[in-house]
Amino acid sequence: MDVNRHATEPDRVTTLHEAADTLLDELTERYQVERRESKEPPGLDEALARTVRLIPRTPAAAPLGIRFTDSGLHLHFGRWWRESLPLCGCDACDDEPGQLAEQLRSHTSALVEGGLWERVRRGLTGSWFEARLIGAGVRADQEGPLSQAGAREARRGGFAAPVQWGPWQVRA
Repeated sequence: MDVNRHATEPDRVTTLHEAADTLLDELTERYQVERRESKEPPGLDEALARTVRLIPRTPAAAPLGIRFTDSGLHLHFGRWWRESLPLCGCDACDDEPGQLAEQLRSHTSALVEGGLWERVRRGLTGSWFEARLIGAGVRADQEGPLSQAGAREARRGGFAAPVQWGPWQVRA
């Protein structure tokens, strides 16, 4: 059997997209957020993809962005946290839609509860960001390089010291 390692089962993506839409609706109803929808290219020379952002009315709370692609979802939390669900879009990896939807919910819950921490580190060879997401059943870290301009902008924005984003405010 010839397996296309870069194809994604359409039903799996549809199930994940539906789970994300349901979650976004629930968050919009429950929390004081502004919901923005747009079409944006995921990368250079790529087709436009639906993107939904939830921006808390409290500036101390981290924003959430979800981009819907043919291969799944791209999550954007706070300033630097990036995550793709599924991590690999091939059918050979066989990520279950239910598990991916649960990961989406648990990571989003950690963000909403104020479990995202970010900062800029400076070293001899340049600057990089560090991000940590902590919540019920979630403890994940990310880091990556920053350009000089990006590092300066981040430090001006208060990210030279560790920033722990606050929880989202519940609607009255």
